[in-house]
Amino acid sequence: MRDEGRTQAPLKIGLLTHSVNPRGGVVHTIELAHALHDAGHEVTVMAPAAAGQDFFRPVRCATELVPVAGASRNMVEMVGQRIEAYVSHLSALLQHTRFDVLHCHDGIGGNALATLRERGLIDGFVRTVHHLDDFADAQLMRWQQRSVTEASQVFCLSRQWHEVLAKQHGIDASEVWNGIDTRRFTPVPEAGDAALARRLGIRTDAPVLLAVGGVEERKNTLRLLQAFIRLRATRPDLQLVVAGGASLLDHAKYAHDFAALVRAAELPTGPLQPLLITGPLADAGMPGLYRLADAVAMPSVREGFGLVVLEALASGVPVVVSRIAPFTEYLDAEDCSWADPLDPESIARAIAAALDSASPDRIARSSERLARRFSWATSAERHVALYRRR
Repeated sequence: MRDEGRTQAPLKIGLLTHSVNPRGGVVHTIELAHALHDAGHEVTVMAPAAAGQDFFRPVRCATELVPVAGASRNMVEMVGQRIEAYVSHLSALLQHTRFDVLHCHDGIGGNALATLRERGLIDGFVRTVHHLDDFADAQLMRWQQRSVTEASQVFCLSRQWHEVLAKQHGIDASEVWNGIDTRRFTPVPEAGDAALARRLGIRTDAPVLLAVGGVEERKNTLRLLQAFIRLRATRPDLQLVVAGGASLLDHAKYAHDFAALVRAAELPTGPLQPLLITGPLADAGMPGLYRLADAVAMPSVREGFGLVVLEALASGVPVVVSRIAPFTEYLDAEDCSWADPLDPESIARAIAAALDSASPDRIARSSERLARRFSWATSAERHVALYRRR
């Protein structure tokens, strides 16, 4: 770090993320990078990328794409390849570039930086824990643990994960926050919204329930589907749209179980059908996608923060949220419809309540209150203050 006499000088910061795809941790990294850049710091965002890949949205600061092979036999091999790609790329980069801070947001970057520290190429690194996973593979668990315990500083996004890190790993993590871009996410309709609905096959003549994040266990998509099937008994025109899902993790077994339930329920699937699974979407369409929804469901069983909730409320859409931390840390009863994530009937009741009692004024009050608390500029200030403590 710089000496005490220059503590207010701009920092040169390298932010590492695990992919160029639109996942929560990647969104967080890019938004934080923009806020740090706007505050006058020199920021480089880094991510592994196969040939021809680039970040899912424009990045307003410097970037480093770390070349990786496009295919691997399994997740362990894929993660190992990305760690080694980072180690090789950064070893060369650090020969002519100095960073005040190297900050990773996942186990891939964390293991690469831990290796570079072991080799004496860097003094230390920062690791943000969005959430931790329970991997069946022992090597993945070792990599995840190493990325946290070898960090010089550990940040987390909620009080819940502060407690988990303290109790289970003996780490006193510093809480940092997400933010919401209320200039981008707004309830004001735009000309492209209708075209987006036509292109994707989203109904505009019936209520639409949106889930963001694809079909995966952590997002609880299977129980959400069970709740949706229950609701169709009284709301046959309801459409469930499951958007996104550009994950590096292997969700094949869960997706198989999801598809089996769709078949068993004889649920029509596709454009303008009761169930629409979009797959990964262009980032430019996300604000319009929220505005096309009548409710957004996020009955997750585990989250680091849940940025989708802030985006939905800022877009004027009621939200259905699991009554678990971290949601209970920053949401009040007036902000959402609570659900027990382990009970499809509870999820169904919460969806019905969100659809039946949506209040634009109440949603606007919630959005304004949360936007005052969670801004990327405030998040950047908090990060810089913590960086300077190193």
